[in-house]
Order: sequence, then C-alpha cells, then structure tokens
Amino acid sequence: MPHQKQDYAVYEPLNTLKPIGNDIWIVDGPLLHWGYAGWTMPFPTRMTVVRLPSGEVWLHSPTHPDEDLIAQIDKLGPVAHLVSPNKIHHVTLGPWSARYPDARVWASPGVRERSQVAFTDELGDRAPPGWQGCIEQRIAHGSKAMEEVIFFHMPSRTLVLADLIENFEMGRLSGWLNRLLARIARVNDARPPLDLQLSFLGGKSEMRKTVEWMLASKPDRIVIAHGKWIENNAGDAIRHAFGWALR
Repeated sequence: MPHQKQDYAVYEPLNTLKPIGNDIWIVDGPLLHWGYAGWTMPFPTRMTVVRLPSGEVWLHSPTHPDEDLIAQIDKLGPVAHLVSPNKIHHVTLGPWSARYPDARVWASPGVRERSQVAFTDELGDRAPPGWQGCIEQRIAHGSKAMEEVIFFHMPSRTLVLADLIENFEMGRLSGWLNRLLARIARVNDARPPLDLQLSFLGGKSEMRKTVEWMLASKPDRIVIAHGKWIENNAGDAIRHAFGWALR
C-alpha cells in the first residue's frame, strides 16, 4: 500500500472515476512519497482512463487499485492497455496486470531497466493500431534523464502528461520544509521540475519539436499526474511550461 502520511491534501474523492469529456475520465489516487533532494516529498497521484472506439479501456499511469475502483472500470469495458508514460511511472502496473492478464502492458523508454513488470509492448513516436485514430502520441526527446511519452486524446482534445508538468498547490502542502522544497524544485508552477528541465540542456531543439506538436494539436485541457490539472487555456499553459524549448 502507498504511504498513508497525509502531508498533501488529496483531490477527493479518491479512487473514483471523474468524467472530463466524452469517454475520458481521471482518477485521483492516494499519496505516494518520493525521495527528492534528500527529503521525502508527498506526491498526489492521478491516472487517466479512456474508453476507445472499440469499447476497450486504456489506462495511463494507473494509480493504486482497490476493488471499488476496479468495479467502476469494469463497467466501462474490458481493460486492454496499461500504459507506463515514463520510466518512473511503473510501480502500480504490476497489480493491474495481475488483475487483467490479457491486457497489453506498454513500456516507455528506459522503464524495463528499472521495473520488474512484465511489459508486452514498446511505446514509440506514433500510436499503435490499438488506439490509432483516437489517441496520438509523441516521445519528448532531448532529455539526458528521462524520455516521457505524451498523449493527445483527440475526441476530447485532452493532452495527457505525467511528469513534464507538475503543479503542486501550496495551500494543500503542509510543512514549511515541504513548501520550501517544492519552490526550489519548482513543482508548484505548472512547469517541469527544475532538474528535469535542466536535463534537456543540449537537447532543447529535440524538445522544441514535441512542444510544437503539442501546440499544433490545439488541446483544450491538460491532465497531469501530480498536482492540479489544467482545465482550460491549454495553449497558454504549454507556452508557460515549455517556453524555454521554443526560444
């Protein structure tokens, strides 16, 4: 089970499907605690759920499962795809894969070297046949630390990210040291964490192509895994988060 220390006010109700458009939902999960610069920081978690035109269900960065959440998802359709968007987001894939052994488990760049999950498929710069025409994708190339796969759900015009934008709300975060570290790490301003942005030094031109693709997609909203998601003005949010890659 995830750490139960509540030093970030979570986005209740947890483990509940919350519709944000046609055939797309978010699920706010429990806190995880992650080592950051020598200190353990609380991280709110969120997954994105899409019902594909086939009726199959696609789970992006699945949160910790419980029986009630599984029952809700089972009502949507058969779970067919479990997606790791980057090499950090893999720790809860195992329980979902065990529950849905016929689901394909999609590996992001570098995750196989870190994870014990039995991945079945690789994510690339183009959508596979299973969700082609519904969800587009690109790999954010250029980082020396981590390549994240970005998704765009076309019917709802929703961009789906994991760690490339983090947006902790300071009013939800308790403890002066946590708040100080959040500001230093820059996880509180709807931008990449500072260390992740610095990892693009020398690779900014590659990231620029990804940012231009995001803008060209003209999303209405951006779902992120950690913190307050962006419900409108997505283009402005992209330029705010990734203006450094466009310059």
